[in-house]
Amino acid sequence: MRYTIRHESRNVMRVHLAGTRMSLSEADILEYYLRALPFVQDVKIFERTCDAIVKYNREADHRERLIGALCDFSYRDEYALSLVPEDSGRAMNRYYQEKLFWKVVLHGARMLFLPAPLRAAWTAVKSLRYVVTGVTCLLRRGLEVPVLDATAIAASVLRSDFGTASSVMLLLEVGEILEEWTHKKSVGDLARAMSLQVEKVWMKTEGADVLIDVKDVQVGDRIVVRTSNVIPLDGTVVEGEMTVNQASMTGESVPVEKKAGAYVYAGTVVEEGECVISVAKVQGTGHYDKIVKMIEESEKLKSNTEARAYHLADSLVPYSLGGAALTFLLTRNVAKALAFLMVDFSCALKLSMPLSVLSAIREAGDCNVSVKGGKFMEAIAEADTIVFDKTGTLTRATPTVMRIETFNDMEEAEALKIAACLEEHYPHSIANAVVGEAKKRGIRHKEMHSKVHYVVAHGIASEIDGKKAVIGSYHFVFEDEKCKLLKKDEKKLEALPDEYSRLYLAIDGKLCAVICIFDPIREESPEIVKGLRALGISKICMMTGDSEKTAAAVAAQLELDEYHAEVLPGTKAEFVRKEHEAGRKVIMIGDGVNDTPALSEADVGIAISDGAAIAREVADVTLSAENLRELVFLRALSMALMRRIHSNYNFIIGFNALLIALGVGGMLPPATGALLHNGSTIVTGLKSMTNLLDEEESA
Repeated sequence: MRYTIRHESRNVMRVHLAGTRMSLSEADILEYYLRALPFVQDVKIFERTCDAIVKYNREADHRERLIGALCDFSYRDEYALSLVPEDSGRAMNRYYQEKLFWKVVLHGARMLFLPAPLRAAWTAVKSLRYVVTGVTCLLRRGLEVPVLDATAIAASVLRSDFGTASSVMLLLEVGEILEEWTHKKSVGDLARAMSLQVEKVWMKTEGADVLIDVKDVQVGDRIVVRTSNVIPLDGTVVEGEMTVNQASMTGESVPVEKKAGAYVYAGTVVEEGECVISVAKVQGTGHYDKIVKMIEESEKLKSNTEARAYHLADSLVPYSLGGAALTFLLTRNVAKALAFLMVDFSCALKLSMPLSVLSAIREAGDCNVSVKGGKFMEAIAEADTIVFDKTGTLTRATPTVMRIETFNDMEEAEALKIAACLEEHYPHSIANAVVGEAKKRGIRHKEMHSKVHYVVAHGIASEIDGKKAVIGSYHFVFEDEKCKLLKKDEKKLEALPDEYSRLYLAIDGKLCAVICIFDPIREESPEIVKGLRALGISKICMMTGDSEKTAAAVAAQLELDEYHAEVLPGTKAEFVRKEHEAGRKVIMIGDGVNDTPALSEADVGIAISDGAAIAREVADVTLSAENLRELVFLRALSMALMRRIHSNYNFIIGFNALLIALGVGGMLPPATGALLHNGSTIVTGLKSMTNLLDEEESA
């Protein structure tokens, strides 16, 4: 592509691309292409001027690589096209920018160029919409905000104060546009964060299941999905049975049974079972829109504080109308009575509260934290107990196979081969470690087992050469499956290091191997624990299926308040319930299938992004797996949100009460009061759209 470097500083380059105009879709393609470059930090595209500002790491040959990438760029490049999400939000932003611009410009033009009689007629006709809305609200729901707006506008028109009526209507319209814009932007950001990130799928072939890129799947292909898998594509079940969590589509958390002939949707999660699906729709055919619909219809978007603000706003309307009537009866002055109508509390409350909540969700999304609704932000701010899973949460989720101890004449390579063959079907950090170790050693395998059965929080069972093969925890292998350990091997087993997590492999009822896995604690975990305590979390716990000794070592290192080892999924959920009974609000953080009951039970369930799909589905918040510091950021953001909400509330009540007092006292004309009220409403709304933590850091 042809371009010109217009300006360049130390690590920022402004380039102008050839052409007079860039379409919105072309701007998206260029932006996501540049953002995908590993050395690029930030990108801004100005489609009207065909300019791009690129901030990059000025190290080594990064400048030359950026120039090369720009030279190689094409709007028709398949790779660049594949990077663009279904809906980037650029078109929506353009729409609302232009809508807001023309709304203000046309109002100014009417005030400047229309003769007074025509302006009056225009205002009178326009006011009818608000009057009709107010009357309809009065007849259906009673005294609510539209009634107050209609009364104020109608009173101004009847007094021939068309300027005041026109200004009030303009400010109401601007407020509506800003609220709608911010709401849709926040919903869009949320939807993009929740969109599927499935890259690989198992495709059913005549010989065996083959792992392929999801983008290579065609309509009619058959794919295999198993317990805890996200269903990557729409399709029809042709083999098997399973229960599916369809909350992402329907909002209903009760699992649905799916058999042959049933239709399944992309983004839903297999809770139990295994099926073969005939693909009906390929990747990128409407999943985003389904998510948007789910979010918009969900009551989760409304926090308790936000709901109380709405209720308060409507409850104040009768007092405003009563105050206006009483003032008129006492003073016989219409202008003083209008002070109550022109200045109301409800407009600002209803605008600023949801904008604050949704902007906080958007700010979280900018930091790779996906929050499914405002009420969870409020719960995070109020929580006093936090419960961590260990593996994949407090630990790095990059465990390593340190040692393989074999029994019953099993060869080490053969044990690892079997273990990898079984574990590769289920996404978990421990399973990934086993599969990765096999690849590292160059051990390859074909599918050598029959259908695999995943037992949540226990292990995997299958058959190899007609013999039952199991792999998993000590409890699963020796207590549930009743596998035997020879006397001569007992001391060998006891000698294994306690600091390692263990996977037990048994075939035909006999222990064959123990895989010792080292799962290092995240380097930021001690800092996270201290940060959470500094932000008011009084009880920090860990619950893990690992051994007592391993759990005790981790708890001591992190200085946790409490820990529980060798727990089952139900135990974690029961712990959360007991905390609730003690009057505490609980945050649960996990990444696996075994964490889902506790994630559901907690006031806020937080999942790690590279964890099991069912955990992300059940959770209310998803954190990036890269850095657990986002948890401290989320707590600080939620607390800042509550402070902003309370600050906005106090300002709105105080400022508008002052305007009413000045109006009733005859010191403030109705038009000026309306202007100051609506102006403060818009200013409060715009302030509510700013980043919370940036604001507090600068204060």
